[in-house]
Amino acid sequence: MKLPAFSMSTGSGIRPFWHHLLVRLVTPPLAALAQGRLRATLPLADLPGAGVPDSFTPGLETLGRTLAGLAPWLELEDTPADERETQARLRELALAAIRNGLDPASPDRLNFTIGTQPLVDAAFLAQALLRAPQALWTALDPITQDRLVAALRSTRVIKPWPNNWLLFSAMVEAALLRFTGEADLAPVAHAVDQHEQWYKGDGAYGDGADFHWDYYNSYVIQPMLLDVLAVADAHTDRWRALLPEVRRRAERYALVQERLIAPDGSFPALGRSLTYRCGAFQHLAQLALQHALPEALPPAQVRGALTAVIRRTLAAPGTFDDAGWLRPGLGGHQPGLAESYISTGSLYLCTTAFLPLGLPAGDAFWQDPEVDWTGRRLWSGEDLPADQALKD
Repeated sequence: MKLPAFSMSTGSGIRPFWHHLLVRLVTPPLAALAQGRLRATLPLADLPGAGVPDSFTPGLETLGRTLAGLAPWLELEDTPADERETQARLRELALAAIRNGLDPASPDRLNFTIGTQPLVDAAFLAQALLRAPQALWTALDPITQDRLVAALRSTRVIKPWPNNWLLFSAMVEAALLRFTGEADLAPVAHAVDQHEQWYKGDGAYGDGADFHWDYYNSYVIQPMLLDVLAVADAHTDRWRALLPEVRRRAERYALVQERLIAPDGSFPALGRSLTYRCGAFQHLAQLALQHALPEALPPAQVRGALTAVIRRTLAAPGTFDDAGWLRPGLGGHQPGLAESYISTGSLYLCTTAFLPLGLPAGDAFWQDPEVDWTGRRLWSGEDLPADQALKD
């Protein structure tokens, strides 16, 4: 499928490029689950993380991660005319996928309790609900809403590991608090308190007590911490004094993320879960969506940087199979990068790089004149101020 052309120098055509590629990404998984054939068609043969067949763990994984990145665009009301038809179609597919996944009689019924992995992807589904409360929650029928609440509550039987997993429990409780008004705040408190202890400085948290050179500050930690605290802040003042500091760290980490992007859109291939591709920049994308970028990062500069990463990681030959499903890799088909927990559903965390599609087409992110990102400017010889660490 040919992607729309665009100009990096003027910004022309960049939003259609993002839109077209996101639709290409999410259509196979949502259509399969909406039609009750995800279990039958999801390709798992060349990946180690297929899960327990009877519990079909990759089903929830596929749904949660697909919707986590798609949600803001589904929620957008001021949608460009050329996106409305696909938005309406994908809204219906998303709702049908949720309904079918929660139907106890469905061949694609989702596993929320068997094993530990369901907690991870229930959290991504919960995050998607928070990012699209009207499109993905209010639009559901009451029966499906009740089933969804029960399913989220059922994940409480899963004990999270003492690392970023604490935020999965916290995210589930945040969604329950937002949509039912009732939640267990103990997992939220534990996750927040522990991550305060695990903060390492200069905008980065440890993944547990240890620091790892990987992208889990962006895959999970900072986006979920911000979202959990935002929900909690609407119901309690318990962490209100902490929020400005968490946001200050988030701004610094966004600056670091932007500087990691090379002139050609590549970035250091460090750490685990590299098969999430451009999902490594979820944090930068989320701050753009929330108009929370630091002053030193103009939105158009982030637009250019994210576009380069998206193109580098998703437009490479071999990225998709003949049926349109994602294949494991960072820049093409590279199954050797897939750790033991990676399945096809895991790969769809890459959708989170597309979060700014939830901004209207008239937003500065899309309309401001192009500004080269830091890596491009420095390596072309431009004289820029030195980078400064965040001082505690």
